[in-house]
Amino acid sequence: MAPATAADHPAAAGVTLALQVLEDMKAEDITVIDLVGKTSLADAMIIASGTVNRHVGAIADSLVEALKKAGEPTPKVEGVPACDWVLIDTGDIIIHVFRPEVRQFYNLEKMWGADRPHERLVG
Repeated sequence: MAPATAADHPAAAGVTLALQVLEDMKAEDITVIDLVGKTSLADAMIIASGTVNRHVGAIADSLVEALKKAGEPTPKVEGVPACDWVLIDTGDIIIHVFRPEVRQFYNLEKMWGADRPHERLVG
């Protein structure tokens, strides 16, 4: 089975938008995991880190604002105001923004198989 590409992924437009916002907001260690065929929760998961709580919160705010401006339904957001780990659920995409030590503790990449390069969504 060939790896998925951003162009043929069901959530491609949302993933592209989220990645642009994450890059613009200087998020670190951005990972995209293709969930198609693994779960019915979403089509893609994006995991990124902010440097401190305030950075995590600013990244999450920017993501929500960009998604709304793009005409996406208002996403569900969990983890504010603590901002150790903010989860943004658009329905098609689940975005996790962590502080680095919290991300390391939960290690979602390993749980969802992102450590296997052939299963990554290539952008």
